[in-house]
Amino acid sequence: MSDGEPEDAEEPQEPEDEMAVLEAKLVELEKELQYSKAETANARQRGQRDKAQAIRFGAAGLASRIIPAIDSLEKAITNQNGDNEAITNGVKMTLDSLKSALESEGVTILETTGKLFDPTQMEAIATVPVQEGQESGEVLEQIESGYLLHDRVLRPAKVIVTSE
Repeated sequence: MSDGEPEDAEEPQEPEDEMAVLEAKLVELEKELQYSKAETANARQRGQRDKAQAIRFGAAGLASRIIPAIDSLEKAITNQNGDNEAITNGVKMTLDSLKSALESEGVTILETTGKLFDPTQMEAIATVPVQEGQESGEVLEQIESGYLLHDRVLRPAKVIVTSE
């Protein structure tokens, strides 16, 4: 009977071992399910954020192509010699129309003159020695307008800056 006792002792342990293995497997599968749910939620949030960014900055390409046309119209107005007032008025109206269309999409012109140089929004094309009453790094003149789309720089402003 001594042979039967170890067999009897082992039989109850096998179901316990099976139960422990199944419980461990259940815990592992529950963790995987939680991980999968979290990944799905994160992917959904990323998709929504990417969609919102695409909508917000979707006009960037078009705005970047329109800005040089605005520059050309501004130069035409600046360089006109007053021969044909009707043409000048037409160019001004076209320019105003383009600017308002860009503004409606969130495009704004950078204001730079008199401000401190900001390399994230401006490009210094020349420097001038500091005069009395001026601060080093102050923007003296804007050569070409800079544009922002919401908080993103479409084109940096080209400026002349004071330096020591």
